[in-house]
Amino acid sequence: MSANDSRLSAISAINASVPTSTTPTDPLSKIWATDVFNLAKMEECLSKNAFKAIKKTTQTGETLDPVVAEVVAAAMKDWAMSKGAKFFSHIFYPMTNATAEKHDGFVVTNSEGNAITEFTGSLLIKGEPDGSSFPNGSLRMTNAARGYTAWDPTSPAYIMHTPNGAVLMIPSVFMSWTGEALDKKIPLLRSNSAMNKAGQRVLSLMGETEIATLNSSCGAEQEYFLVDEHFTNARPDLIQAGRTLFGAPPAKGQQFDDHYFGAIPERVQVFMQDFEDQLYRLGIPAKTHHNEVAPGQFEIAPYYEAANVAADHQQLLMTIMKKTAKKHGMTALLHEKPFAGVNGSGKHVNWSVGNSTQGNLLDPGDTPEKNLNFLLFCGAVIRGVHKFGPLLRAVIASASNDHRLGANEAPPAILSVYLGDQLEKLFKDIQSGEIKATVDGGKMDLGLSQILTFTRDPGDRNRTSPFAFTGNRFEFRAVGSAQSVSGPLVAMNTMLADSLNWIADKLEASLKSGKAQTEAVIEVLKELMDEHSNAIFGGDGYSAQWHKMAVEERGLKNLPNTADALPAFLDPEVEALFKNTEVLSPLELSSRYEVYAEQYIESIMVEAKLVAEMATTTIYPAAIGYFNELSLALGSALDLEIELDNRVAKEVATAANTMIAKVAELKTAITKHDFDSIDTHMHFCANEICSLMLEVREQADLLEVLVDDTAWPLPKYAEMMFIK
Repeated sequence: MSANDSRLSAISAINASVPTSTTPTDPLSKIWATDVFNLAKMEECLSKNAFKAIKKTTQTGETLDPVVAEVVAAAMKDWAMSKGAKFFSHIFYPMTNATAEKHDGFVVTNSEGNAITEFTGSLLIKGEPDGSSFPNGSLRMTNAARGYTAWDPTSPAYIMHTPNGAVLMIPSVFMSWTGEALDKKIPLLRSNSAMNKAGQRVLSLMGETEIATLNSSCGAEQEYFLVDEHFTNARPDLIQAGRTLFGAPPAKGQQFDDHYFGAIPERVQVFMQDFEDQLYRLGIPAKTHHNEVAPGQFEIAPYYEAANVAADHQQLLMTIMKKTAKKHGMTALLHEKPFAGVNGSGKHVNWSVGNSTQGNLLDPGDTPEKNLNFLLFCGAVIRGVHKFGPLLRAVIASASNDHRLGANEAPPAILSVYLGDQLEKLFKDIQSGEIKATVDGGKMDLGLSQILTFTRDPGDRNRTSPFAFTGNRFEFRAVGSAQSVSGPLVAMNTMLADSLNWIADKLEASLKSGKAQTEAVIEVLKELMDEHSNAIFGGDGYSAQWHKMAVEERGLKNLPNTADALPAFLDPEVEALFKNTEVLSPLELSSRYEVYAEQYIESIMVEAKLVAEMATTTIYPAAIGYFNELSLALGSALDLEIELDNRVAKEVATAANTMIAKVAELKTAITKHDFDSIDTHMHFCANEICSLMLEVREQADLLEVLVDDTAWPLPKYAEMMFIK
């Protein structure tokens, strides 16, 4: 079957298919967390003392007695086997944005040769995968390969069902034999600990006497595209790069704004029901789903959870999404920009901090001017974003997210904070040395008697801000859809810990000098605003005026691509931040720079090789074949003394020749290898390779709108986005 026959057959197959209906499911009360070994399950099967110990560890992070671990392991094994599991796995989160797992059986043999089951506390606590086969930034070499996984009791174990059986999955950390973090979970746990320690200092100085452990929370809005697998299988770029490297814009894209919140296609609804029922069984609180802005784009948003558990659940959600989409004959695309010219996909991370005694410390309440704890914690965020904006840009940097940042659906690469009118005015008042009463949003009254009035929020939303306050949390909108949320959470928690420690030092000195509490808070926040208010911006983040003002007047950095952003990891101030908070050692931090830089380079190189290959072996033959048809038709017309317009034939020939010439330049660039540093190599990829790929694409996309539709080999944008 030729490539163009494959494309047309795909369209026919999709149009002939009927959505597979799902069997009505049990109520949420019956399926919720049925596959999770959570506290409720443990309370049923553990002794009172063992349960009390594991509950305390789960809620406060206190060290668990190994004797209790033995008891938990036995109960966990019995529960898992009752669910049909014969295998267990430590699941961990290496620096790949994906998960890793190694399955081991419960089975052992005794001296008589009989098979018995065994799962001890030592097996629960520790595993031993290869430490050198994962990205590690030179922390581990092949001749020094030992690595360890270790059970994280604060994130519940669960059962992963597959058509071939069930596996007990145990969330774990991953470290080298020498003790360095090789994963994304260890830094997240450390950052939360650092934030808790600093937050407790501030709250104690504010006169709080009962202070529970502070934790950060996360709710990540996941955007994604669904494409029928028939189309995916006919697109080498979607299979290998996760995005379309070629594709002319369709006549209709998203210009009518009619897809956002529109009626969900029946086939997608069936997928969503199946997907979310699986999430509910795993205790993942999926709360919202809807059509997103671009055709074929959708979103799922969970309710917020403790950051560590939310990060684990986010990784699990992406895994189940892809698996379930495949089951329904579709491909879930998590690339940040799978289709040029329409909205890309992000993963807006809603982040807050709080505890069981003081509540959400980023909730201003009805009178934020009187909520001094809130003002201090919010001020700490402002300072952190201003001081470590380049770090926040670096932790969301990737080859794929570079295509999205700054476009109409995503915030710019300049990090600023949006507070809303009410809070921005309040902090400006503080900067002038006083706290004034704030004004609420008032009532929303449309003058229609049948429409009930309601209280309007005190501030609007700003979709152009990368870091926006949204009522009782901050929304980090620049995170990419394919990324782990752990990196952004680590950065936010750590910068907050640093700022809270700075505030605690200043506040302690002010209180010791004899100032009253409110006066001391104003003094500290005034100094903070004098130094860091340049990060606050409530206007249009897309405007050229803001870009000019941000850089030239406010001293903020514009880091448009990953090659510009990643060196922030090497900044001495960033190194000191992570070292002083004990979140990452200098060696662990530099390893992340090396890993992410290498991933960026390899991503660009894979795409470049695909561009050269597809242009040469798929698009060029289609163009030449059509040119030959036109040439024959033009020749026949001349034989009949009929004059046909030859402009299309000339355009096809010119575009094909130009494309192949650009492919030759791209192939030469791909072979270049004499770079004096990884930084130089990244910038070569960003500036030279990416530019050449775009030049090849420009000609290929021109050919797409010139060549006979039935002869075009690749599924087109209109087909992939609209045919479901």
